[in-house]
Amino acid sequence: MPEALEGVILNYRIGPKTQRPKECLIRPLGIEPRMAGSLIGWRVGWPAEEPRIRGKVLSLHGRRGVLRVRFERGVPGQALGSRVRLYK
Repeated sequence: MPEALEGVILNYRIGPKTQRPKECLIRPLGIEPRMAGSLIGWRVGWPAEEPRIRGKVLSLHGRRGVLRVRFERGVPGQALGSRVRLYK
């Protein structure tokens, strides 16, 4: 497993009537979906070039390798679809 990876923010964690801007769903790039469970506990930084908002991988979301991440602050809407950096 490399020391750092990149991922893409897919969406906020949402419910029928709620939206949680502090929690996002992230798809890691460059690893198999079955290996995504080994990333639990890793740190996340947005944007990937110069992280200003940091978070932590909490758990998997589903069975296709998507991660649930909680950030310290709410992530702006412009971040959806952008890259994040995952590191230990």
